Amino acid sequence: MLRAHTIRRLVALSWTALLVLPALGTSAAHAQLRGHGGPVRALAISPDGASAISGSFDSTAIRWSLTSNAAEQVLRFHADAVNAVALLRDGRAATAGADGRIAMWTAGKTRPDAVLEGHTAPIAAVAVSPDGATLATVSWDQTVRLWPLAGGAPRVLEGHTQNVNGVVFAPDGRTLVSVSYDQSVRIWPLAGTSPPSVITMPTPLNAVAIGRDGEIAVGGADGRLYFLGSDGARAGDVEAGPRPVISMAISLDGAWVAAAGIGGAVAVIDRKTRNLARTLVGPGLPVWSVAFLPDSRTLLTGGADNTIRRWNAVTGEPVDPLLFEHTADPLAAYAGDRGADIFRACIACHTLGADQANRAGPTLAGLFGRRIATLPGYDFSDALKRLDIVWTPETVSKLFEIGPAAYTPGTKMPEQRIGSEQDRAALVQFLERATKR
Repeated sequence: MLRAHTIRRLVALSWTALLVLPALGTSAAHAQLRGHGGPVRALAISPDGASAISGSFDSTAIRWSLTSNAAEQVLRFHADAVNAVALLRDGRAATAGADGRIAMWTAGKTRPDAVLEGHTAPIAAVAVSPDGATLATVSWDQTVRLWPLAGGAPRVLEGHTQNVNGVVFAPDGRTLVSVSYDQSVRIWPLAGTSPPSVITMPTPLNAVAIGRDGEIAVGGADGRLYFLGSDGARAGDVEAGPRPVISMAISLDGAWVAAAGIGGAVAVIDRKTRNLARTLVGPGLPVWSVAFLPDSRTLLTGGADNTIRRWNAVTGEPVDPLLFEHTADPLAAYAGDRGADIFRACIACHTLGADQANRAGPTLAGLFGRRIATLPGYDFSDALKRLDIVWTPETVSKLFEIGPAAYTPGTKMPEQRIGSEQDRAALVQFLERATKR
């Protein structure tokens, strides 16, 4: 359960549904890629634009052919959501998850060649150095780690005080940029022992991208994009939308920045003028991942409807004419309800009705009066199973008053608090009505 305008973390909830790969059309006219059993959390595209890899809340990654629009291989290893993916120069892939592990894959193999371990919390993002020799990962354990791909112990960079959500190498490979919910951008020199440059921003940060000229763009929880020079000097900002920015990409030619939000739209920003050029509007569910193809025109987006979509970022039009087949708004019956508005960002991960299944999180149908971690059909962690909590209006309110980490230690639910007593009461009252069996 997340409040859209106060979301504090990138979601990394566990998903236990089996992956089913439906028949995928091979016609270029059908550019949507369907196969994941949960929201598409991460995307990476090969340098030639012929293939891609995606990571999902369903705990799998999929290699795709972008020429035939078909799934080539499903990668199953992680025990939780796959939050980040990367394609390496030698054709291998890296996947990183909410289980804190990085798996290295050779194409065609069913098991990882190597597993990199060291993070103690979910990994939020990965990046590959320009020379292909180093993998950078950032985590909710507040660290940045640099992994030599030839082998050896990682270098650990410390200093962030909250979840680290994004990372990118400078084009010359001399520095690394990380962003965090602690409202800081850190530019780390990779040679020598100099401390990082720390730039404090006006909002928590969820994503970062960098142009070939070294300009940095960061996405904030306030819905704005902030531009920085390679030295960290502020170089302007622009509003992408009213909701938090949760993923970003810069086109290869440097002309466009795509900024995806929790509200479901993707803002395409003209990087030269700092103006909003167009908005790509899909089904209205959170867009967790964006990536440009090498042509700098075509954009892939991965969303909470489990689908990868292809767009013409220059015209703003979807490549697939089936893109706008909308499903009914599950909260339409609660229009104008303050509690429903607070809950709206949660519908990507939680259902409400008795006839609806689990998603990335368990269904909330019949929530009140149920002991924590006892819902049949959902794989709860052992830590939650040991807690002595029964869900009541008081306990649900307490969860959001002090935060999941304090109230339900061991949960994978993102850390968030609702400070307003009135907003907590509205959310609880809505859930009391909407979750009755």
